[in-house]
Amino acid sequence: MHFHHIHSSEEIPAHIEARGDEAFVTPTFELAEVLIARGADSARVAVSSLPPSDDHYPGYARIDPDGPLVPIHPFRFPHSVVIVLPTYNERQNLEALIHAIGRYLVADILVVDDNSPDGTGQLADALSRTAPHIHVLHRTKKEGLGPAYVAGFQWALARGYESIIEMDCDFSHAPWDLPRMVRLSATTDLVIGSRYVPGGGTENWNLRRRLVSKFGNAYVRAFLGSRIHDWTGGFRCFRRTLLAHMHTGDVKAKGYVFQVEMAWKAIQLGGTLHEMPIRFRDRVHGQSKLGWPTIFEALREVPRMCFQHRVIT
Repeated sequence: MHFHHIHSSEEIPAHIEARGDEAFVTPTFELAEVLIARGADSARVAVSSLPPSDDHYPGYARIDPDGPLVPIHPFRFPHSVVIVLPTYNERQNLEALIHAIGRYLVADILVVDDNSPDGTGQLADALSRTAPHIHVLHRTKKEGLGPAYVAGFQWALARGYESIIEMDCDFSHAPWDLPRMVRLSATTDLVIGSRYVPGGGTENWNLRRRLVSKFGNAYVRAFLGSRIHDWTGGFRCFRRTLLAHMHTGDVKAKGYVFQVEMAWKAIQLGGTLHEMPIRFRDRVHGQSKLGWPTIFEALREVPRMCFQHRVIT
C-alpha cells in the first residue's frame, strides 16, 4: 500500500478518487475530516504523527488485505465514553462488533438487549464476565428502538459518562469512525454520522432502501427544516450536558423516528450540531428492523413534532 502523508489542507485535492492500494496519513483529526469530506474513504485514513514510508506504516496495520487500516493501539480520550448497543437477535454480530470496537477506541460498551430469543442477551452476559468494560442491560420484551435507547441513555447518565454514543450492532456503522466521532464531541453537543453530506454515502443498498431513506429525510425536512441533512441516521454521539436536559423519558417515538425526535429536541434546546460524513454499509448478518409500522409511525409523528413546536412558540 502507498501512503500519502498530508501536512496541510492545501495538499488535499478538491476531490479524491483513491485507488485500493492508496491510503492517507495526517497528524490531526481536523485534516482527516477534510480528506473524508473530499472523497477519501475513512477506512483508509490514518491519524498519527509518525512518519510513513511508501509501503509500510508503523502506526497502523491491515489485518485483512482488503480491509480497513487498524491502529496498533486504540485511541484513548481524556473523557469517559460509553457506546450503547441495542440488540434484538444480534448473536451473529455482537461479539465480532465488540472486538472490532476495541481495536479503534477505548470505551465502555452497554448492550441493551430486548430479551432476544436467539440468545444475544446470554452471550452479552458471558462477554461481560470476561471484560469489565462490557455491561448488559436486560429488558423483558421487545418494545422498539426508542425505548431501548432511552433505557441505555438513562443508565449512562446515572453513571456520569461524558460522551454517549449510539450505534447499530450490525456493522452498518464503521467502528473505525468512532475516534472521529469522539474527537468531534469534545466541542459539539451532538455529532451525527451523516450519509447525506459531502463525503458521506451508502453501500450495498437496494433501490427500495435508497428510496425509503431519501423520501424519509425529505419528508422530515419539509416539516422540521433543513438544518440537518440526515435526520434518520442512527450513528450519533451526545455530550452529557445536552442529553441530561433532553428529558428522554418524554420521548414518544418507538421506531427509527426516535432519531428524528432526539435531533429535534437537541435543536429546540439550542445544542450545537455537526454532521460527520460516514459511509453506511448494509448489514451482513440478520434482518433489517425497518418495516411498514416504522414508516407509518414516522408519517404520523413528524407533523406532530412540528405542530407542537408551533403551539409552544
